[in-house]
Amino acid sequence: MAMASEFNPEDRFCWYFGPLSREETNDILDHENIGVFLVRDSKSIKGDFVLCVREDTKTSHYIINRIQTSNSVRFRIGDQEFPDLPSLLEFYKTHYLDTTSLIRTARREKVMTKYDFAGKDEEDLPFTKGEILEIISKDEREWWTARNAQGQVGQIPVPYVVKHIAQEATSESAYRTPRIVSSGPINGSNSAPTSHFPANVTLPAKAIAILSRTPSAYDKRQLKLQIGDIVTVTHMNVNGQWEGELNGKQGIFPFTHVQFLKQDEL
Repeated sequence: MAMASEFNPEDRFCWYFGPLSREETNDILDHENIGVFLVRDSKSIKGDFVLCVREDTKTSHYIINRIQTSNSVRFRIGDQEFPDLPSLLEFYKTHYLDTTSLIRTARREKVMTKYDFAGKDEEDLPFTKGEILEIISKDEREWWTARNAQGQVGQIPVPYVVKHIAQEATSESAYRTPRIVSSGPINGSNSAPTSHFPANVTLPAKAIAILSRTPSAYDKRQLKLQIGDIVTVTHMNVNGQWEGELNGKQGIFPFTHVQFLKQDEL
């Protein structure tokens, strides 16, 4: 079954990572799955943002310009404009940037508190020894923004916490999307299907579009999808770009946008 996007654009603390550098961002995303993303501050233009996304074999960095007018603020990425960042992210849940839409946010670093911290200022986040906190952004050398298990967000003193090692042992299945492999040779190899591939699906097979997408007009290989379209899937590539036919047109599309039909649904 195809996976839909797994994030809430209205929850800024799930996708905003603060003042990361390009190198730090690449360290986070380079080993992630296609469609994993984060938003960081632009290092070159104050007030602008950068949308960073894992696409195929690279991490792409898209500048988001903050446009201030006399009456409002808008955000521009490429030739698209939006009233706010949540609207921009919502749009790219179902539209391509280059080779993928947005599927889920990057995993955040977690820390464990070493001491009690009562907090001194209103923006501080109080905690007790042994709590697990999620790092939102590393604003300064000695003070970071974090969120606790109750969803409260505030500033924490860096010397009071240590990296939470237990997160490294977390099951990959909690984060990674299924590997999709072809039912036949892939790119000339003899790769065989894995347990992630639906055992009862034989290609070509019918699938229904569960998300709409309007691909770039410059890429004629891409299929435009509307919710409810019935696509004949002919090939499934390991990079998540499936091949198929719709209304007499052959092209590619993301596996996240379709779901195979059962025999009694055909």
